[in-house]
Amino acid sequence: MSAPGKIAVLGGGAWGTALALTARRAGHPTTLWARDEATVEGLRSGGGNARYLPGIALDPAPEATSDLAEATEGAICVLMVTPAQTLRVVLEQAGGSIAPGVPLVLCAKGIERDTGALLSGIARELMPSNPVAALSGPSFATDVARGLPTAVVVAAEDEVLAARLAQLLSTPSFRCYSTDDLTGVEVGGALKNVFAIAAGAVMGAGLGASAQAAMVTRGFVELRRIAKSYGARPETLMGLSGLGDLMLTCASSQSRNFAYGVAIGRGETRSGLPLAEGVATAGIAARVARERGVDAPIIAAVDQLLDGAITVGEAVSALMTRPLRSEDE
Repeated sequence: MSAPGKIAVLGGGAWGTALALTARRAGHPTTLWARDEATVEGLRSGGGNARYLPGIALDPAPEATSDLAEATEGAICVLMVTPAQTLRVVLEQAGGSIAPGVPLVLCAKGIERDTGALLSGIARELMPSNPVAALSGPSFATDVARGLPTAVVVAAEDEVLAARLAQLLSTPSFRCYSTDDLTGVEVGGALKNVFAIAAGAVMGAGLGASAQAAMVTRGFVELRRIAKSYGARPETLMGLSGLGDLMLTCASSQSRNFAYGVAIGRGETRSGLPLAEGVATAGIAARVARERGVDAPIIAAVDQLLDGAITVGEAVSALMTRPLRSEDE
């Protein structure tokens, strides 16, 4: 699978464009599918993706199309880079044009809001003849598009497939590790977005770096608890898709989720902000924690914060006045 072969990238946003560019750098003919005709025309004309990656030259540029069948025809691998909450719809539309046996690599992060399903569960339901993998880790689209050093992890329950996909997608500046803990990688990637909103809200409210560090650290405890309830391995959460991604997302304004939290903390309007997957994930993550009997007060607080039920000050006060306990609990 490491030999050059066509890669289809479904999703014309910043991350999809960056991954398509990476696939081209790895020597593969690559076709990027986007709904937006203006994005497709910009890529075809050599103007790059002005909407999502302004000022970044795409060289070598991928092919671009708004036709799903054209994008996936002859592909040896399909990267699914549409937002988590639209994955089901896109797979329903594209399923008939993706050949059986072609791996689906899930590159979005989230939990389906209506069903509580992990993205791999959706893919297996709709595409039972295609192996499923996920790509996750601490990575900003602009860094990847510029060719800056980045390390991620590719996960599949078949460890041989995970290793082959990692080799397929790696370049000198984009290093892919592999693991067979698909669930751990998915849960880590989905939940870190919720904690990034919390960290951003703390920073936006001016509560200080100490409070932010405490929020992120205790959030990581909740992440590990929930991941354990899914059967994920602890060491997976200590790696790139868990701790690594959490550290990056909770400390940079480049993170859409962190920026969304900052806006909440400052009391600013959130209309017009870029899509933040943690907004859609928070409610279902809180429900999952309750149903699994997992203590996750930060996730619950973010859910209430997004619903407008509490303020940032009230959320922090509630967290700080919880009964004292051992740090290991």
